[in-house]
Amino acid sequence: MLIAFHKPYGVLSQFTAKDSHNRALAEFGFPKEVYPLGRLDADSEGLLLLSDESELNERLLHPSRGHQREYWSQIERIPTAQALRQLEKGVLIQGRRTLPCRAWILDPQPEVAPRLPPIRSRKNVPACWIGLELVEGKNRQVRRMTAAIGHPALRLIRARIGRLQLGTLPPGKWKTLDLAERNLAVGSS
Repeated sequence: MLIAFHKPYGVLSQFTAKDSHNRALAEFGFPKEVYPLGRLDADSEGLLLLSDESELNERLLHPSRGHQREYWSQIERIPTAQALRQLEKGVLIQGRRTLPCRAWILDPQPEVAPRLPPIRSRKNVPACWIGLELVEGKNRQVRRMTAAIGHPALRLIRARIGRLQLGTLPPGKWKTLDLAERNLAVGSS
C-alpha cells in the first residue's frame, strides 16, 4: 500500500508528538501498518508518502537512486540568475556540499492558500517562490540552501516525488495511490 498525504504546517512526520507544539500523523486516520517514507520537518508542508512496504524507503530516498523531489520555496527577495546557479552547482552547508540540483523562479508564481499561522512578512522586502529539484534530502536542506545564498525560506512545500504531483490534494487529506499513481511516485517495478 502506498499513500499520498498533504502534510500541513505544524505536523510531524511521525505518529507520536514529543511536545505539545506540533501535531502527529496519528490524528489523520491512517491504516495502522503504514509509516512515513522520508520526512518533512514540522515547518514544511506538502507531499509525504506513507507505506507498509519497507523496501520502498531505500528505493525512494537513497541519493544513489537519483529519485527526484521538487520543492517550492517562498524566499525573501528575488534571486538573481547567479544566486540560482549557486544553488544548482551545490552550496556548502554544515561542512558538506549539496549535490547539484535544478533551481528556477516559478513563473507564474503559484497561488497557494495562506498558511496558518501566517508567514512573517516585511513591508519593504519582497518575497518570491522558487522551484528546486533535488535527489537528496538532508535535514532542513532546502532551508539551509536558500539561506546560504542570502534568501531565507519563508515557506516550503514539497510539490512532487518522482513524477507524482501533490496537485489538488488538500492539506491534511490523504489518498491510497492506484497502480498508475504509484508508478509515477516510485517508477515501474
